[in-house]
Amino acid sequence: MKIAVVGATGLVGTVMLKVLEERNFPLTELIPVASEKSVGKEITFKGKKFKVVNMETAIAMKPDVALFSAGGNTSLKYAPLFAEAGTTVIDNSSAWRMDPSKKLIVPEVNGHELSIDDKIIANPNCSTIQMVVALKPLHDKYRIKRVVVSTYQSVTGTGVKAVAQMMNERKGILDGPMAYPHQIDLNVIPQIDVFEENGYTKEEMKMIKETRKIMGDDSIRVTATTVRIPVMGGHSESVNIEFESEFDVAEIRSILEKTEGIIVVDDIANLKYPMPKDAHEKDEVFVGRIRRDESLPNTVNMWIVADNLRKGAATNTVQIAEFLLRKELI
Repeated sequence: MKIAVVGATGLVGTVMLKVLEERNFPLTELIPVASEKSVGKEITFKGKKFKVVNMETAIAMKPDVALFSAGGNTSLKYAPLFAEAGTTVIDNSSAWRMDPSKKLIVPEVNGHELSIDDKIIANPNCSTIQMVVALKPLHDKYRIKRVVVSTYQSVTGTGVKAVAQMMNERKGILDGPMAYPHQIDLNVIPQIDVFEENGYTKEEMKMIKETRKIMGDDSIRVTATTVRIPVMGGHSESVNIEFESEFDVAEIRSILEKTEGIIVVDDIANLKYPMPKDAHEKDEVFVGRIRRDESLPNTVNMWIVADNLRKGAATNTVQIAEFLLRKELI
């Protein structure tokens, strides 16, 4: 299995390589790909050195799978060229997510939709991934009517420049490179991505639209507020879910405990609940603070946390490739 990692020197690309190594993905050849300024640099994978190549070289090498994390414009330009060469592209950008001809996949939720004909597969937004992993088994049981989600998202979701801004501010350096329009350390910014005409940010609209597409149900009403906070390790979400039918909180907890990819941490007597620092470098989605909403019938509150660079990006991308391999779709 010949694998290309496009954006191999970036934040998510670096984690992709780490996840491939940790999960012992059965690759026979690794092709690290990056922009021209990184061509020729060496990366280490399983103790071996590999030289970074450019897009044209990688396409000519005809990898079986290309894991993309190089931005939307790069994906729009090059993903079809890889696909034309016979490569299955799994793209981590927003470029293809809402394209009706492309699948938007979280393997535990809708991997069954994939076929051998899918040559460009979209990886969802990080904040959407962790939420739908928890929503899907509950939707199957109780049918979800409405979701209200507020996110508390790590600076790592913005990239290296954002991490540098926060750490500089922490040292009292306030005139360094700015990833955000405001100070992030000791602050909270209720804006992720640009604002759209309806007053929502692009990140909020991603969560709304992507959730419906992944769940395969446009009747689910979703509203979101996405917030950047000065932490690293993972994204957190406060999620309020209204069902069509009545439920038992203990049964909800049991369903989640039995769901692939979820770890329930919900022991308030001992002050145990999911936190970003505990999700850091983990592949699972952590769920806690599960409790009935006493202001509405058939409604539950929960707290969902996951490492946004892993399950929210790199791990989910690799898991899609694993699913395709397992089902003999590549």
